Amino acid sequence: MEKISSVQNSRIKNIQKLSAKSKERKEQGLFVIEGARELSLAVAGSYSFDSVFYCPELFAGTDYPQALQSIPPKILYEVSAAVFGKIAYREGSDGILAVAKSKDHSLSSLHLPENPFIIILESVEKPGNLGAVLRTADAAGVDALIICDLLTDVYNPNTIRSSIGCIFTVPVAVSENTEALSFLRANGIRTFAAELQASQWYQDADFTGPSAIIMGTEADGLSPFWLKDADARIKIPMRGKIDSLNVSVSTAVITFEAMRQRGF
Repeated sequence: MEKISSVQNSRIKNIQKLSAKSKERKEQGLFVIEGARELSLAVAGSYSFDSVFYCPELFAGTDYPQALQSIPPKILYEVSAAVFGKIAYREGSDGILAVAKSKDHSLSSLHLPENPFIIILESVEKPGNLGAVLRTADAAGVDALIICDLLTDVYNPNTIRSSIGCIFTVPVAVSENTEALSFLRANGIRTFAAELQASQWYQDADFTGPSAIIMGTEADGLSPFWLKDADARIKIPMRGKIDSLNVSVSTAVITFEAMRQRGF
């Protein structure tokens, strides 16, 4: 096992590039995973790794010591605490970080069951919101998350961190609106657009068949495309003085109503 003690090492410099720049992640087809729990979920999700770096004194305190067991020694690097401090992007790290290979996130990569439930996010604004929706999708057993915004970087470090690794447990696709709509129609999936001006309450909608809920941004809501072409429009009751929930909260409210109807 190679040991790295210099922050000038080329691999260490590349990790810093991958953590900081979406362009580097997309061009290299690589991204950074920090944390033993997240790395374990990526292993279970059949992700491949370019390299793994760990600091023995920090890793000794991890709650997931098994994370190293499936890592081939030839891609494992031991680093000093000083070096790890330069590549870690969160506080209280447990001393392990991996450079992983990106997966295909096209719609064709999705394998849906007979009666799927899907979440669609249009133009998701913040990595933290995407991460929170991924946690909801994992908790509810959602069959797929489709992001309708080709600029979204699903491997942003803040998305991985806020999702606590659920980016590796939920099937995710990224597409344009028109492509997503064609995919949903081809698979016989009924679409429900969430908007404040809808006439139907979300709890009165029927989510028991193949369904997809479509969520927009907090600032602008859904685009005219989805409001026009969705099969139905639904809304969440707002009884306070503010008529806007965080998109991740709204998604969770509707998703768990759908799971209730489905008997999960």
